[in-house]
Amino acid sequence: MSDTTTSNTPGEQNQHDIDVLLTAAARQGAVTIPAGWGQGRATFGGVVAGVLVARVLGELAADPTSLRSLTVNFVAPASAGTAEVRVEVLRQGKSATQVEARLVQPDDSGESTVRAIALLTFGAQRDSKVALDPTFDAVTRPAFEMLEAIPYIEPFTPEFIARVDLRPASGVLPFSAATDGDLTGYMRFRELTDDFSVAHLVTLIDAWPPAAGQMLHSPAPMSTMTWTLEFTAPVSSDPVTTWWYDVTTDAAHDGYAHSGARIYDPASGALVAISRQTVALFG
Repeated sequence: MSDTTTSNTPGEQNQHDIDVLLTAAARQGAVTIPAGWGQGRATFGGVVAGVLVARVLGELAADPTSLRSLTVNFVAPASAGTAEVRVEVLRQGKSATQVEARLVQPDDSGESTVRAIALLTFGAQRDSKVALDPTFDAVTRPAFEMLEAIPYIEPFTPEFIARVDLRPASGVLPFSAATDGDLTGYMRFRELTDDFSVAHLVTLIDAWPPAAGQMLHSPAPMSTMTWTLEFTAPVSSDPVTTWWYDVTTDAAHDGYAHSGARIYDPASGALVAISRQTVALFG
């Protein structure tokens, strides 16, 4: 694989379209999803989930570090163009808040239809005698610079791959007839953003192909049905951070796969997020 990374110093170029999108979502419900982030006939799910998170944080003026979990159901393909995010606070207590967010777009008849639904749980800090901070062993981790990025090869890789820098350290590409669905690697945006928030990280995490896809013997459609993230530490605001992704496929049968991943900040070694996905496999 050849390294097609084209990252630049934050602020040197025009504002990154992900920064523009997430900033707009934080300010208002009406957004315009940019072109260039396609995955088949849809906008890739990470962008959709990032918009939902940004909108809720903006609507509630919430502290991002209080976001404890996010569950997203991808109901129907979202497309580039205008969209609306509708937010409803389901319950707000003394320390915990439960919120629902829906991304809607008009269908061919002009009727608004739900494309994705997210449930977000916020929890304020409180004193506790329980403390456990998992970290990972940096000694066994290869250097980011020593690994090659997954190249964007039209029409064989999704359009959005041209926008993200994914560098596998273990595992193989999809449709390789692998014997397991496990992989590790680094991730960041190819063109560095000016800002970096929890919504940016949500967008990045979903960029990895479903890990079980590497077990398929030939190209076939795959689609994330549900995705849950739990946030275990504050997210670094440095766009240069090369996040470490470690995913294991726990089970796959009857056309569905179930995987779990951990996301680490290599600079601190902190476990930042835990991810779980249910994926439909059409092959």
